Amino acid sequence: MYTINCRQTNRPYPLGVTTQYGYTYFSAVMKKGKDCGILLYDKKTGKEVRIPLGEENRYGSIFSIALKDLDTKRYSYNFYDAGDIFTDPYAKIIKGHEKWGRCAYPLKGGFLTEEYDWETDRPLKLSYEDSILYCLNVRAFTKHKSSEVINKGTYRGVAEKAGYLKELGITGVELMPVYEFDETEQCKKEKESLTASMEDAVRQLGNPIENPEKEKKKKYNCWGYIEGYYFAPKAAYGSGPDTVTEFKDMVKELHKHGIEVILQFYFPDTVKQGLILEAVKYWVLEYHIDGVHLKGGNIPIRIIATEPLLSDTKIFYDDFPYSEIYDEKDMPAYRNLASYNDSYMYMARRLLKSDENMMNYFLELQRKNPSCGGVINYITNYYGFTLADMVSYENKHNMKNGENNQDGNDNNFTWNCGTEGATRKKNIVRLRVRQMKNALSMLFTAQGTPLIFSGDERGNTRYGNNNPYCQDNETGYVKWTMTDTGQQVYDYLKHLIALRKEHPVLSNAKELKILDYIGCGYPDLSYHGKEAWRPDLNSYSRQVGIMYCGFYAKKNKKEDDNFFYIAYNMHWLPQTFALPNLPKNMSWYLFADTGAEDRTAADKEPAEIREDQTRVKVEPRTVKIYISKQEEGYLPDKKINYIRSAF
Repeated sequence: MYTINCRQTNRPYPLGVTTQYGYTYFSAVMKKGKDCGILLYDKKTGKEVRIPLGEENRYGSIFSIALKDLDTKRYSYNFYDAGDIFTDPYAKIIKGHEKWGRCAYPLKGGFLTEEYDWETDRPLKLSYEDSILYCLNVRAFTKHKSSEVINKGTYRGVAEKAGYLKELGITGVELMPVYEFDETEQCKKEKESLTASMEDAVRQLGNPIENPEKEKKKKYNCWGYIEGYYFAPKAAYGSGPDTVTEFKDMVKELHKHGIEVILQFYFPDTVKQGLILEAVKYWVLEYHIDGVHLKGGNIPIRIIATEPLLSDTKIFYDDFPYSEIYDEKDMPAYRNLASYNDSYMYMARRLLKSDENMMNYFLELQRKNPSCGGVINYITNYYGFTLADMVSYENKHNMKNGENNQDGNDNNFTWNCGTEGATRKKNIVRLRVRQMKNALSMLFTAQGTPLIFSGDERGNTRYGNNNPYCQDNETGYVKWTMTDTGQQVYDYLKHLIALRKEHPVLSNAKELKILDYIGCGYPDLSYHGKEAWRPDLNSYSRQVGIMYCGFYAKKNKKEDDNFFYIAYNMHWLPQTFALPNLPKNMSWYLFADTGAEDRTAADKEPAEIREDQTRVKVEPRTVKIYISKQEEGYLPDKKINYIRSAF
């Protein structure tokens, strides 16, 4: 049982329910504030217990009370206000939605009852220049039968893949919404629509729909970009009854593999800003997450960006008003803010398909890396085409979503390489593989932080669906069976990630200036064309050479990095590039060629030295990456397998 202790009621904050020193504190906003209180649901007897709250419990619009010695394992709870029963928006656990596709109303709040042993775990606090990000949906990531995990579609399933992610080189996962949301909401709307249609048919024709439940297949919102319960982990993503512990286990396991956890939150305009701030702080403290990606139009971004508790927490947002957050002389000790928008994606896609007026924009975004915050770059994401579909489809194919192909983005800026959809034509298949490697080459040699979407590293397809939010099936899931195309993409990406990690000149902590500010004879970054130091940047240009000077970065904080020259030819004709002269005793070696068709194993093929150190021919729609080496044969980095082919 429990007792009410009036002397302990002065706890209007925090909102929701907290338990401390034998007291359980309830605090809620009551809009009407008359005949309001707490509903306790007794799991043993099935009875409801009402605890009214009066003026002595009131603090503005907040009503608060403390119950002593409440058996929290025995009860769940809701609040009532003038006849309306509502679920606590600050509930730490939600009861009634433990099974995917099933939702028992009214939902009820649950109590946190167990302490968790975090051992020595703490957020990893990795820098943006050292980060490789991977966006995934918890259910879709491992739900497919080919995933070979024990706990498919769950937090444990993600934890089981921690080794895979580490081997690929991933340092952070961005999870699509994992707070409690109602994926059956669309089903309810469609049922109501069918019921209305049935009634209309009766009135007009006297011929009702015989079984409206079978007229439409159930359509779930698999992504969760709707209002939810922002303090509770989604129970249906758990493999057992204790979702809170399972989520914490996942975080701890990923941290052990050196992988950060960043959570997406979507807040529609109806959500109060105070709740948004409290939700972010709660997940940081309770679940040891490393960052948040905030989505919505009413985010108190200045308050969140300057909250002292979050100064070590990565915060992604569309863009930040940095001048309103930092003074010029007050740069953050840890760069935790990062702009996250589609600018890079659409630029890169347009350049890949050889649009005009892209080259200057490309060069700007390739080096963008402001000192006040990070930049998250991606070419695909959960919305839009996958990497494989980006080079296979120009038009969306969303008919299976049941919205007459009206949903999803109409402007994808993609090119199908000659035919729409799947094909067996070898020349088109080869071109598509090359284009995927071109895209990855751009992304992983840009100065901002690269992000890929789950399955792209394996050539995953959604069959041209660019908005599979409701596809809880083969279309929406990651397929883990490796095709020949998928293997080529995976191998190439893995080597790009290794290259980026081993060579800090490709991911500097500060934005490159295109100046020789250390007096070494070379600028940190330079652009080239048919002639060295003279790039062609006209509106019709589709090719450029970019050189990174290794003197501006230190490997292992000791020795100078290598020079890199990257030749981008997005033209449909071959182009000749001038290779800039290197310092004495250095020569250019080929690291990768996305146009190479052979698949020489990286551990068997050393780098190929250029016989002609002055110029190079680059085939159509091809990227070549060159790296400097000492002429006496010294390999500047033995951990990297320098490769002649691009796999």
